[in-house]
Amino acid sequence: MVLITAVESFIEQMRVQKSPHTVRAYEIDLLHWVASLKKKNAIETLEELAQDLEPLHLRSYLSTLYDTHERSSLCRRLSAIRSFLKYCRQKGWVSRDVGVLVPTPKAKKKLPRFLKVEEMQELIEAPDLSTLLGRRDRALLEVIYGCGLRVSEAVGLCFGDMDFTQGWVRVMGKGSKERTVPMGEPAIEALKSYIAERGIVETESPVFVNYRGSRLTSRSVARIVSKQLVRIASSKTLSPHGLRHSFATHLLANGADLRAIQELLGHARLSTTQRYTHVDLGKLMDEYRDAHPLHDSFRRKKFPDKNNKNIKNK
Repeated sequence: MVLITAVESFIEQMRVQKSPHTVRAYEIDLLHWVASLKKKNAIETLEELAQDLEPLHLRSYLSTLYDTHERSSLCRRLSAIRSFLKYCRQKGWVSRDVGVLVPTPKAKKKLPRFLKVEEMQELIEAPDLSTLLGRRDRALLEVIYGCGLRVSEAVGLCFGDMDFTQGWVRVMGKGSKERTVPMGEPAIEALKSYIAERGIVETESPVFVNYRGSRLTSRSVARIVSKQLVRIASSKTLSPHGLRHSFATHLLANGADLRAIQELLGHARLSTTQRYTHVDLGKLMDEYRDAHPLHDSFRRKKFPDKNNKNIKNK
């Protein structure tokens, strides 16, 4: 069997397990790797893969990408190859899985970008509510930020997924995992205003649509966020996912439990949520300065200078 056929079989199985974005990325990564194997190692079939593939081949392949790709891209590419080789072993096409013998490239940890509470409020209030699209944009921003949704979850919403009376929304997350999250009053009011302007809607109708009545795409949401940032003359650049980061950061800063935030975001691992604990370093430093008994600001507050002329001698 040629490798391309095996890759196609693997991708078909992934379609029912992973998000469309992940499937597309894995497919591109694997096709690039297979083309490299054919060109540099003369490996074209599963039989040749089983006999000739060594960990050195994978390390060599990744090394050719170091200068042109981010570490996160290399990690994803290796993840795609490992998943494919594991699939081949489960099918009995190869007797050993060399992917587990290749170490994962150390990725640079980037702190998530987010807006301050005041900036977030300004962004949400930016859309022009005198138009239908403006009300849609307000509702979209309120739902993504207010519920902490991924962009794919927001654009995938149908009216039957929401309960305005109880104040919750049902979303389909990564890996077809369903979860229910609360909706705040601002999001509910924005949605009701949008629905009233839009007219009669059915349970299976998409919530957020374009001017033609088709469901919004993730790219459309990115353009909407960029447009509203321009309206408020913000110098910041922010992806729609930054609204989700802002949601988590603001909850954590106001004392929300990390486990609760994990459930709201739909993270499978707590370690994914824990990165938000490193974001508000400025506030952490301020609290340290105010509370540590050996820090100058604490000592000035508790033990004022006796030579200060503003202090009256008793």
